[in-house]
Amino acid sequence: MSFKLDKLLEKGKAKFKEYSGSSSSSHPGQGYPNQQQSYPGVPYPPQPPPNQYPPYNGPPPNQYPPYNSPPPNQYEQYGPPPGQWGPPPPGQFMPPPPNQFGPPPPQQPFSPPPVPQHSKPQSPSPNPPPIPGGRPSPQPPPSSKPPPSNTSNAYWQPSFSPSVPVTQNFRHELGAHGWGNNEAQNYVADAANSFHTPDGRLVVRSISHNGTYTSARLTSHQTLSRARGYLTVTVLAPCAEGIWPAFWLLPKDPFQWPNDGEVDIFESWNGDCVNHSCLHWGHFNGEDWNKHRVVETSIPTMPHQQHTFGFTWIEEDGIPEWRGRMIWYIDGRPVMKGNIPLGTRRMEEFRVLINVAMGGNVCQGNLPRDGAYDFVVSDLKMIDEPVGGWGAFERDWGATLEGKAM
Repeated sequence: MSFKLDKLLEKGKAKFKEYSGSSSSSHPGQGYPNQQQSYPGVPYPPQPPPNQYPPYNGPPPNQYPPYNSPPPNQYEQYGPPPGQWGPPPPGQFMPPPPNQFGPPPPQQPFSPPPVPQHSKPQSPSPNPPPIPGGRPSPQPPPSSKPPPSNTSNAYWQPSFSPSVPVTQNFRHELGAHGWGNNEAQNYVADAANSFHTPDGRLVVRSISHNGTYTSARLTSHQTLSRARGYLTVTVLAPCAEGIWPAFWLLPKDPFQWPNDGEVDIFESWNGDCVNHSCLHWGHFNGEDWNKHRVVETSIPTMPHQQHTFGFTWIEEDGIPEWRGRMIWYIDGRPVMKGNIPLGTRRMEEFRVLINVAMGGNVCQGNLPRDGAYDFVVSDLKMIDEPVGGWGAFERDWGATLEGKAM
């Protein structure tokens, strides 16, 4: 249990270092360099009774079409169209030559040990603080119509066609300075590390080759842009030692971390096959001990089966000392809820980030073996309302537990 807590604390401290005013940070002048960062070691609450929450077994078979990772010697098959991007500058790391190595089928042949039961986080109290009285009911009223189709009511759905450059929808964040977490990768804008496939998917590829580590970190031009809505994405995630893929939200630049807030919708590290649904808005110190909320969901099928992750938000204005509510979903099932913290940025201002980190403190210093690790993204969209409408949101809110303090 203390080992799991140490990993989560390392992540928080790393994020603070990344967004502080360090000269190596990509966000100079942000953060609070003089803020206390020590953490007094607040104990976990007691563990839940055995078998209270059975493992998550994923969606029904054949719910998603399979992603066929590129076979050996076929890196260029899934790359961008010829001539779309020029070659990298001389001397810059190029994709590995044919026959040298290829992505294993599927992903890396790394089989992480099962997560010990005693190290899994306990459930929060089933009786969270009551919602303030007078909170307005979400509008429109509960909907009786069937859930929207894949494109119904979507106000942003980026195209992942090979004819569309990645930069049309995303900006590359670049650098090899460790990102506050002693990470090994160099985030680059090379076509070998982020591209669209012929079947309309976005691939963020991290490459490990003879001690050189390259990857991509994408941030969307589009923000949530509305006071309420639903964000959904389907991913096939790499699960391997030393690999840390993530799909998450930060406020648009400029911002202050962690005060302005962070929402983690999907992230898994070091081959643990566990999704960490997280909400952050405080420093890792005694005063802010309860400003980091998490629910961890075991997904044994993560390495070889696609899963859909969703996030619903609603800003509820007009109530003193109240902002609104959020729910996190996996394959349509609500897994975590939380109040929008006071003092954080408006949800309209948050943007999407997609990246694969390599090594670092969260991965316990482990580095990936030579190979290519693909984070495959499809069906990304922002929608006016969650599946089932706002009536379903209210029902899910009443049936979902809050994230526990780390």
